[in-house]
Order: sequence, then C-alpha cells, then structure tokens
Amino acid sequence: MFVHSVYFWLKSDLTPDQRNQYVAGVRSLTTIPSVRNSFIGTPASTDRPVIDRSYSYCLILFFDDIAGHDNYQAHPIHDQFRKECGSFWDRVVIYDAVS
Repeated sequence: MFVHSVYFWLKSDLTPDQRNQYVAGVRSLTTIPSVRNSFIGTPASTDRPVIDRSYSYCLILFFDDIAGHDNYQAHPIHDQFRKECGSFWDRVVIYDAVS
C-alpha cells in the first residue's frame, strides 16, 4: 500500500467562491481511477503540544502501490487541479508512506 498525505495552508484572503472551487477541486482528485480510498478533512479540535493544527485542509489518498500513485500524479484531473487551484494556497506539505 502507498499512502499520499497532502496538507494545504490556504490563503487567508480567499473569497467564499474560491474556497468552494478549492474544495470541489480537491474532491475531484478522489475520482482518479488509481485512488483506492481517500479522506479530506480540516484540523480536529484536539490541542496538545505535538499536534500541528495550522493547516487548512488535508487530503489523504491510498493506492495499491507506487505505480498507482505515479498514475495519479500524471492524470489530467491532477494537472487541472494544480492549474485551477494552485494559486489558492500559500504552502503545501506532502508525506508519502509505504507499507
């Protein structure tokens, strides 16, 4: 299994329409055929020193293997998301893991 975890820090001055466009765009990524399971969320209300709640949204995608991930990266929906929504965030951090 290959897990792709993406954390987005959205710009603070996004309009409601831009935020909705971002949410629709990030949801579209879960429709890419090689995605086996997905989770989209915002920071939980937990508050301990080791928890980073500074991000706006997270996207966690599960693939069968690295080939599935690589197909996702090259998919036109992924390219469209970056093109249409890439200006909406100040920062993005990605953690990839395998089992």
